[in-house]
Amino acid sequence: MNRRHFLSTAAASLAAATINPNIALAADAPAKPVRTRWNVRGSAGFDAISFLGPLSGDEFYAKHYAAEIAGFSPRLSKGTTEQIKALKDEAKASDIMLTPFLDVIFSSGQDADIPTLIRAIDGGEMLLRKPFEASPYWDQKEWAWFMGARARLRASLVALDTAKFTDFRRDVFAATEERRLAHLRSFLGRYDVITEQERITGRAFESQIDVVVLHFCKPHGIKVLGQQFLAAADYDDNTLVFMAAHEMMHPPIPMDGHVAKKAIALIEADPLLMRAIREHNPSFGYTTPEGMFNEDLVQALDQIICERLGVARSAARRWTRADDGMHIMAAGLYGLLMRDGYPARGGNIEQWLDTAIDRGWLAPASLHASAATVMGRPADRLWPVPPGSMIA
Repeated sequence: MNRRHFLSTAAASLAAATINPNIALAADAPAKPVRTRWNVRGSAGFDAISFLGPLSGDEFYAKHYAAEIAGFSPRLSKGTTEQIKALKDEAKASDIMLTPFLDVIFSSGQDADIPTLIRAIDGGEMLLRKPFEASPYWDQKEWAWFMGARARLRASLVALDTAKFTDFRRDVFAATEERRLAHLRSFLGRYDVITEQERITGRAFESQIDVVVLHFCKPHGIKVLGQQFLAAADYDDNTLVFMAAHEMMHPPIPMDGHVAKKAIALIEADPLLMRAIREHNPSFGYTTPEGMFNEDLVQALDQIICERLGVARSAARRWTRADDGMHIMAAGLYGLLMRDGYPARGGNIEQWLDTAIDRGWLAPASLHASAATVMGRPADRLWPVPPGSMIA
């Protein structure tokens, strides 16, 4: 899985709500029944998977959990840390982000605790392969990697269980988990994300969103199977609304359809976008034209939804700071959608995109000019982000 759907720390840190006075917010409209049903829960199993990242020593994860690593590592049997690091390195060599990939694999109801994860590994073909194969994320090569690595993964999880990970997690997280779950169940109920997603994409969604609140998943927010996503407990309230608006839309249109293929071909022919793909920090993901298109179209749409719900972040600040400022296409698409009046009327985003491509709106000159307008800097300074811009 060369790109997983997740939010970086930079993206999550921008969650302070800013209301655009030019947008007709849903809150201003007459009250309607909220269609979205929120199911908020925790998961010791997903937290165990997530903790593999910090335990591997990868600074991308470890910097968030120094105290937890120091407290738990001495409990592990000799060689376990090295085994986890080797597993992560092998995944990286296959262009797989280990913990987000495993989250997807185990997200078919196999995440309750470590024993459940282990039983799922042992029954992999029936318990894990079938749901994964039926999902939009299926990849034969990635499944083959998982099957080759499952014995080492199993041994690593057994080591965590032997070291009493569940008790450790309870000690560091139980009080926060109980308080946060209760609060979010009340807070999220006022936001009708599903209605907005259907209006802006032209697709049907199920009414329930599953939010799995974790301790060890930073800096990620991860979309897994179905309409469920994983988020850290200390992400603020508006970030959780934003993440729901964002994560449920992956993939935004059929990625094997002719419209997606046309859009991806335009990225491949755009020197600026290809530079951003090559030169940004690969730890953020989005290392292929397909990855950029999938992510950036969703970002453009979630910005519109969050503005309508009243929890939006500044578009210019967001796309200047997040993920090294690489999401130029998102800013450009957002600007084009705004110019065309799409947020107010809604529609079918795949049809809109098809028409926009045929009209030349996604050609470099048009797309870059739109992104420049949104981000408030010249088109020839979109990438790399000028020094000092990340600080603002």
